[in-house]
Amino acid sequence: MKGEMEMTEDVVIVGAGIAGLATAVALKRVGVRALVLERSQGLRSTGAAITLQPNAWLALDALGVSHKLTPIYAPLFKRYVTNVSTGDVQQSLFTGKGPRTVHRKALLEALADELPTDSIRFSSKLAAIESQEQGGGASTAVVHLEDGTVIKSKVLIGCDGLHSVVARWLGLAEPVYSGRSAVRGLARFPQGHGFKQEVQRFEDVGKRAAFVPLNERELYWFFVCEVAGDAMHPMTPDLGQGGGSSLEDAVVLGRHIGNSVIRNGALMVPGDMAKAIDDYVKERRWRAAWLVTGSYISGWKQQGGAKWWMMFLRDGVFYKYVFGWIAGLVDYNCGNLPAVSSGKED
Repeated sequence: MKGEMEMTEDVVIVGAGIAGLATAVALKRVGVRALVLERSQGLRSTGAAITLQPNAWLALDALGVSHKLTPIYAPLFKRYVTNVSTGDVQQSLFTGKGPRTVHRKALLEALADELPTDSIRFSSKLAAIESQEQGGGASTAVVHLEDGTVIKSKVLIGCDGLHSVVARWLGLAEPVYSGRSAVRGLARFPQGHGFKQEVQRFEDVGKRAAFVPLNERELYWFFVCEVAGDAMHPMTPDLGQGGGSSLEDAVVLGRHIGNSVIRNGALMVPGDMAKAIDDYVKERRWRAAWLVTGSYISGWKQQGGAKWWMMFLRDGVFYKYVFGWIAGLVDYNCGNLPAVSSGKED
């Protein structure tokens, strides 16, 4: 192709969302530079806001980013769940640090600010991916962009969302539609909304809604409805773990790659790097499976029908005995990143 440019990178990350930027930050912390490819012209701010549970904040601690956000966004202390049909209200307290709801763009900017300015290549749309054998069992990923640019990468990481091009290239199956759709947004009150730092949630047959204070003048709201039957672990929004699990992924992947660098004094020792990525997959597999399953079960029970037995399971059993266990999935510490300079882990 005329005007074609060829580049070589150690690590290429596809997607500058939460997962992609967090992974780039994690790799930077362990001394590895990554190039992030983003198809948009700038940082994406779709989604308005995101509620980050305790596990997400622990991951942000490990990435060295949480201190930028915690002074701005107050923790949530209490949750009210109202059954619209019966008027019954379930009240629960958040233990520990509690979740915080933040502007999605603020989170992306906090992560992006940790990276060198040339680390993110915007307006970079993938056209194709292929493998190029290097001998000795090693291979290079060759990324072709629509503008003719060809990038050869020793490590290719897909963080390109639900319909991931990288995931399809790796042979992963298409995600299955859960049957739920959600609408989210921000409501702004110039004179202030007057609500406390509490979650107000309303449930009815086949639908849910909630609003959460972001600050004194903004409320984050969402509406989820059931109408029928992310790259690594697409999940329903019922535990608020899409972003949190991505932050965990970044820290765990950074730790395994960082430990490989420590052992070998270099990034690319083919056999050891393959082991590092395999160990990452092994560590994350069941955690991701529990989150996907827990999210789906949580939403299914909360949006159950109006039959007496379903209401009994939901209000008499699920909220009292099961939901606490599922919600406990958010009280998880993914660990720290290794200190590459000293060769010892934090």
